[in-house]
Amino acid sequence: MQRVRQVIFAHRGASGMFAEHTRAAYLQALADGVDGVECDVHLTQDEQLVCIHDSTLDRTSNGSGAVADSTLRELRGLDFSSWKGARIPSAFGGPANQLLTLKELVDLLRLAGRPLALAIELKHPGPFGLRLEEELIAFLMDEGWDPESSRLGAIDVSFMSFNPDSMRQLAEAAPPHALCQLVADIEPGEVRDALSIGSLAEGAVINLMSRAMREGGKLIDGHVVGLAGPGIRYVENHPDRVRRWVEEGQRVRVWTVNTREQYDLVTSLGVQEFSTDYPALMKQLRHEPAE
Repeated sequence: MQRVRQVIFAHRGASGMFAEHTRAAYLQALADGVDGVECDVHLTQDEQLVCIHDSTLDRTSNGSGAVADSTLRELRGLDFSSWKGARIPSAFGGPANQLLTLKELVDLLRLAGRPLALAIELKHPGPFGLRLEEELIAFLMDEGWDPESSRLGAIDVSFMSFNPDSMRQLAEAAPPHALCQLVADIEPGEVRDALSIGSLAEGAVINLMSRAMREGGKLIDGHVVGLAGPGIRYVENHPDRVRRWVEEGQRVRVWTVNTREQYDLVTSLGVQEFSTDYPALMKQLRHEPAE
């Protein structure tokens, strides 16, 4: 099979080197010459779009509690970078300005002065429900986003979510080629650990997630969305399904490819796009001659 030149996204920036979603992580990714960047967005209490993965602050800052319960000003007072233990070059800013709003991330991409892709994941469930999608589209429109092409100047914008309702909502404004339905196998233990819930609640959450995965699969198979977004573990467990998607003309974006073995797997399947915590390494592998 002829090697496909994949589009490489920096997953939450160059998050293998610097704390995820920080100014330093994204500036490093741009310095690495990445094709695009990926981010997760939440709404703050004062309805500002911020680049944070978790619904809570505990893992990635010195704060605690829900993102939705804090104002942007309060979040500005937290340290989002020191937990990684990486020294940030002065050119990438200090600890006090590592948190990024989506507006600030877009501005960083604009300053790069070259075409880039921006993949935005909308996080659910959350207290704002599908207002998150409404606020995101309103923000992009104010910035000059073109709904037909899903371009914001030189930035090619796409949207990702595990929630099929999110995809359906976004389909009212964005074209199918800009929509990526995320899919994953449901692992009960991982659900319990990730959400810090008991075994009783776990069953209800798994049922909800399983239904969402089935509905998401229908959106992919029905070409309501133009991108299938499996995780690397899903690819490892279902390579024939991923190969079938590619052979049927489905564009596939895999998360998160971090090793040579994972890169070789997605390349052998013809996967066109993937995200990684280590964009410099993946670019190096992409430039190696095919065997």
